[in-house]
Amino acid sequence: MSGPDPSCAFCRVVAGSEPSHVVLDTPHAVAFLDHRPLFPGHTLVVPRDHIPTLPDLPADELGPYLAVVQRVAAAVPAALDAAGTFVAANNVVSQSVPHLHFHVVPRRPKDGLRGFFWPRGRYDSEAAMAAVAGTLRRALSHA
Repeated sequence: MSGPDPSCAFCRVVAGSEPSHVVLDTPHAVAFLDHRPLFPGHTLVVPRDHIPTLPDLPADELGPYLAVVQRVAAAVPAALDAAGTFVAANNVVSQSVPHLHFHVVPRRPKDGLRGFFWPRGRYDSEAAMAAVAGTLRRALSHA
């Protein structure tokens, strides 16, 4: 594992030198309120060490880190009288802070959040879809 990066805002939150509203502090991750929430209770869960993206997270840390994400996602609905949660992470693109973080957002019916934040499309054909699937299968067989 790498250590903290003093230039990273999330590493400073983990270290306690950046003001934040921490809701959970564990040996593997820290969860704190997003300062620009989609809804009140929007929480970010970050690994303690400076890990830029999910692919950079060491395999032996995946389970413990995601267990903290799961714990926060389980607590949010009951704590905030929400129907459920939206859980998501960006890798590089749209990642405002280059430190791995999962968003756990409380959700309620008719809360105004519609699906994903980007436009969705369709494949040009079944053959095009099969070609992309084949490309991914080949890449995953060597990963």
